[in-house]
Amino acid sequence: MTNTTQKSNTELPLYRVTFSRFTGKDEQGNDILARPKEIGAAWSRKGDKQGAVIALDIIPTDLVSRQGVMFLVPVSPRDENA
Repeated sequence: MTNTTQKSNTELPLYRVTFSRFTGKDEQGNDILARPKEIGAAWSRKGDKQGAVIALDIIPTDLVSRQGVMFLVPVSPRDENA
């Protein structure tokens, strides 16, 4: 019996969920975003179901007042080894 710490691809999240709050506007009137903060992950659904389940570790207060945006960042297997 071998003991391994490497996770299979089915155990990895599909996406990392990040949040960036708005910090102001640039000269053209576009929103300026703060550095993104990882707040959770999106996991594939079990069985043959399509889509993903999002699990948030943090719910930013700026999200409730629409003062920022969420991003889904794809996860590759090498991300877990880094």
